[in-house]
Amino acid sequence: MKRYKITYAFILASLSSTINAQNTAELNQRNNLTDNVVVERFADINVLRYQVPVWDKLSLKEKELVYYLTQACTSGRDIMWDQNYRHNLKIRKALEHIYTQYKGDKKSADWKNFEIYLKRVWFSNGIHHHYSNDKIKPGFSKKYFSSLMAATKTQLNPQIVDVLFNNEDTKKVNLDESKGLIKGSAVNFYGQGLTEQEVESFYKNIKSVDAERPYSFGINSKLIKTAQGKIEEQTWKHGGMYGKAIDQIVYWLDKAKSVAENKSQADALQLLIDFYNTGILKTWDEYNIAWLKATEGNIDYINGFVEVYNDPLGYRGSYEGVVQIKDFDMSAKMEVVSKNAQWFEDNSPLMPEHKKQNVVGISYKTVIVAGEAGDSSPSTPIGVNLPNADWIRAEYGSKSVSLGNLIDAYAQAGGKGKLQEFANDAEEIALAEQYGELADKLHTSLHEVVGHASGKINPGVGTPKETLKSYASTLEEGRADLVGLYYLYNPKLQEIGLVDDWKKVGMEAYDNYIRNGMMTQLMRLELGANVEEAHMRNRQWVSSWVFEKGQNDNVIERITRNGKTYFNINDYEKLHDLFGQLLREVQRIKSEGDYEAGKKLVENYGVKVDQKLHAEVLERSKKFPNAPYNGFVNPIYVPKLDAQGNITDITLTQPKTFAEQMLYYAKNYSFLPLEN
Repeated sequence: MKRYKITYAFILASLSSTINAQNTAELNQRNNLTDNVVVERFADINVLRYQVPVWDKLSLKEKELVYYLTQACTSGRDIMWDQNYRHNLKIRKALEHIYTQYKGDKKSADWKNFEIYLKRVWFSNGIHHHYSNDKIKPGFSKKYFSSLMAATKTQLNPQIVDVLFNNEDTKKVNLDESKGLIKGSAVNFYGQGLTEQEVESFYKNIKSVDAERPYSFGINSKLIKTAQGKIEEQTWKHGGMYGKAIDQIVYWLDKAKSVAENKSQADALQLLIDFYNTGILKTWDEYNIAWLKATEGNIDYINGFVEVYNDPLGYRGSYEGVVQIKDFDMSAKMEVVSKNAQWFEDNSPLMPEHKKQNVVGISYKTVIVAGEAGDSSPSTPIGVNLPNADWIRAEYGSKSVSLGNLIDAYAQAGGKGKLQEFANDAEEIALAEQYGELADKLHTSLHEVVGHASGKINPGVGTPKETLKSYASTLEEGRADLVGLYYLYNPKLQEIGLVDDWKKVGMEAYDNYIRNGMMTQLMRLELGANVEEAHMRNRQWVSSWVFEKGQNDNVIERITRNGKTYFNINDYEKLHDLFGQLLREVQRIKSEGDYEAGKKLVENYGVKVDQKLHAEVLERSKKFPNAPYNGFVNPIYVPKLDAQGNITDITLTQPKTFAEQMLYYAKNYSFLPLEN
C-alpha cells in the first residue's frame, strides 16, 4: 500500500477538554482569519474551508471535467460509511431525521451534546472516531435519545440504539492480536464467523497469472462465510455489492471522459469505468498503469478503493476520491526532488541488495484540491503517493502530489503557542520560526517521492500485507519517514537548490520530529490509551528507538525544568546516523518479510505510552484554543444552463455551515440501501 495520509506536519495545537462548540466568529477573530477559513469548532475538531484560487482561470471544458469528477467522487460517499460499520447508514438516517424534525428545547445541554455527537459522526463517516478508531461516546443518555426518537417519530432498531451506548463494537480497526484482528474490529469488511487464518488460507489458494505481478486480491470486495460454510467474496461492482452507488460513479465518469483533456486521460477513465462495471482485478492494474501514463493536462483525480488502513488484515480498500488542479509554480519548484530520486537511492544506508538499480517514473506535483469524498473527506491527507502495487511502481513509477491549498488552509487556521510551550530553548524556537514551514514541506516531499519509491523486496518474498500483516502499514510509514529524515540533514539539499542552509533546516526537522514523536502527538490520545493509529505509531517507534539507542552518547536528552518535560538534541550528526541505522533495518524487515522483527520493533517502541508524560502533555495543552483534528467542507459546483440545457458556466460556492453540507449530501447522494 503506497497511498498514505501524511498529516503530522500540520497538526494543530492541542486537545481541548471541553466538548462545547465555540463561537465561530470569535474563533475567527482570535486567529485573525481574514478569509473566514474556520467554518466551525466542536469537540476535538476544527472544520475548515479551502479556496480554489485558479477556478476562474480554467476553460469551460476544464470546469466541466472538474464538475463531473467531483460528482463521481461524491456519488460514492455512502460506500465509505457502510464500509466503516454495517449500521452506519441506518444510524446516520436516524440522527439526521431527529436533527431536522425536532421541535423541542434546543437550548438544553442535552440537545447541544446531541448536535455535537451528530457532527462528530458526520466528520468520521460513522460512529467510530476517524483517527483513534474508538467508538464515539454520546454526551447524552439513552433515555434522552429515546425521547428524541419518540418526539420525531424516528425509527431505529433497539439493538442498534443499544450499540450507541454500550461496549459492543467499540473499535473500528483493532490491531491487538490477542483480541482477534477481525473479531475485535467493527469495520464492515468481513462477514460473521471468519477468522484471520481462514482469510489468509482463502487468498493463499488464489494465484495470479504472473507471480511477479500479483493482483490486489481483496481490494474491492467483502469476504463472507455462507450458511453452508463456504467462503466467498461479495465484489463491489455494477450489479454487485454497492452497485447502486457505483452506477452513479460510472455515470459521472462517463461524462468526464467526454470532456477529457487528451486521449490518455480518456483511456484511463474508460478503464476505471470498466473496472467498476466488472470488478476484474486485472483491469484495476491496467487502469493504474494508464492513469500513471496520463500526465498531460491540468486536471487529475483519484477515485477507487485505495486505502487499506481500515482493514486490519490489509486487503480491502476504502472508497475515496480527490479531484485536483495543477499548481504549476509550486510543482516546478518541487520537481527537482523527483529528478534526483536515483541519487537518493544510490546514497541511502540500505543494504546493497535492497536498493533499486533503476528508480523510474516518479512524478511530484503540488496541486489545488477541487473536491474530496469518502476516505479523504472531511478528514484529508496533505500528501498522496499512488498506485498501491509494488510491481507497478517498480516498472511504471508513481504519482506523488502535495495538496497545496489544503496546506495553506491549515497554516491559516493554526494558532500559536504550542511551539513556545514544548520547545526546549530559544534556539529551537528560532529555528522553527525560520525554517519550520520549509522543513515540513521537504519532509513531506521526500517521504512521498523518495521514501515510498525506495527499496525493493527480495525475490520470492510476499507482499507486505502477507508477510508483515497488521504491522505493514506503520512499518511502511516509518520507513518513508526515515528516508525523509535521513536526507533532510544532508548538504545535497543545498547543492540542488532546495535550501540555503541545509544544516539548520535539518536541525529544525529533527527537533520537530522528536518533539512530536516523543511528546506532542500524545495530545490526540485520551489518558490511558495505547497508540493505535499507524502514523502515530510510526512516529513514536522511530523517535523512541533513536532516543534509546543514543542514550550512551547522550544524543537526545530528556530534561525536566519547572515540572515540565523537554527533549533536547545534543548531537545531530549522531542522530542522523541513528536514523540511517533504523532505516536500514526497517528496509531489511520489509525486503525479507521478517514479521517477528517488525512486530518487536512496533510493539516495543510504538504502542505503549508513558502515562505520567501523557498526563503532563494533556495538562500543558489545555491553554491552547485549537483542536488537534482538522477537516474540510468542500466547495459546491453549480452549473449554469442555457435554454437547450447546455452548460454555459459553472460557479463555485462555499457551504455556510458543516451541517448544511452534510444534509445536502444526504439529500442528493444517498444511493445505497441502508443495509448492504
